Amino acid sequence: MRAGWLNARWPLLRALGRGAATLAMVALAILLIGALWQRYMLAPWTRDGRVRAEVVDVAPEVAGTIVDIPVHDNQLVRKGDVLFVIDPVRFRIAQAQARAAVAAARDEQALKRSDAQRRQGLAGVVSDAEQERFRSTASVASAQLDAAAAALDLANLNLERSVIRAPVNGYVTNLRLRVGDYATVGQPRVAVIDTDSFWISGYFEETKLARIQEGDPARIKLMGYASPLAGHVETIARGINDRNSAPNAYGLQDVNPVFTWVRLAQRIPVRVRIDAVPAGIVLAAGMTCTVSVGEEAGRPRSLLDRALARLESRI
Repeated sequence: MRAGWLNARWPLLRALGRGAATLAMVALAILLIGALWQRYMLAPWTRDGRVRAEVVDVAPEVAGTIVDIPVHDNQLVRKGDVLFVIDPVRFRIAQAQARAAVAAARDEQALKRSDAQRRQGLAGVVSDAEQERFRSTASVASAQLDAAAAALDLANLNLERSVIRAPVNGYVTNLRLRVGDYATVGQPRVAVIDTDSFWISGYFEETKLARIQEGDPARIKLMGYASPLAGHVETIARGINDRNSAPNAYGLQDVNPVFTWVRLAQRIPVRVRIDAVPAGIVLAAGMTCTVSVGEEAGRPRSLLDRALARLESRI
């Protein structure tokens, strides 16, 4: 009898099962569409992110032939480490000459000062004009001593500057120096990437800027690593280049024609400060990344978010 009851109602149960499955699929599709809309249309995020760092171009302040390069390409250096050495021979010669000039000027000053004091003690015998002349000569000798001392300081400084040191902690990059190269004053010869200056530049569509504030938490996902980086919004750029503002050859504004029904959102640079770098991640200036901003960036992500992020990383 029970079998007969099931057989009689089986079409109804099957129809209800199909309806429930359809409703479940529709609900799942709605949830998926909502998550996609939230993630890609409303949430402030961008795949157009870049790792940036300050690059210090190290240029010598004295000229000469390079005689020693104790570093190699991509080496980590600390502030004050020697990068390269310029031949110090002529600077040492100049230093010795300056020391001799100081000694001679000091003796000359002592002699002129003694003469002036002796003439001053003969006030009744030597005229006032003669005393003034000797005082003036002593003053000139003192000035010459000061000039010689300044020349010695400059010689010491030039000798010290023949050893070029790292101004920051960082990595030597694109090293092309060779022993025997000639270094010119003010011409950069070594570039050092400051390891304490890494930040993220995220280029966000202008339609998403309303949901970005300075201080908001940020999540950075590098293309080559699974572990995300934590950060926060430091600054938001207040201007980008306007191609229509450039004048033509006649000084008139050159306005590019656009289709009024197609308007692409401009991308605004947002500077993100890196708060923490997980162990094992190597940062390099120029790396690409995905940046998301807002309270959601600091919360644990759902399975759907993780699946979408994994899919994005494979695209």
